[in-house]
Amino acid sequence: MPDEEGVNLVKVFSATRARDREKLGDRVTEWIQSHAGATILDAIVCLSSDREFHCLSIVLLCRE
Repeated sequence: MPDEEGVNLVKVFSATRARDREKLGDRVTEWIQSHAGATILDAIVCLSSDREFHCLSIVLLCRE
């Protein structure tokens, strides 16, 4: 049985192309608005890159 006070939903958003990275915040906002019953407990933002690609990731740790 899941802990009622803990994380029971993880949502990951990521993008590698510049155009997609620019719109990532809008995607997160739309998801939050469409999941009003979810409580966001923490958010993790990561940027990783190599010589050619830059990947931006936003991870939401939530409780439904």
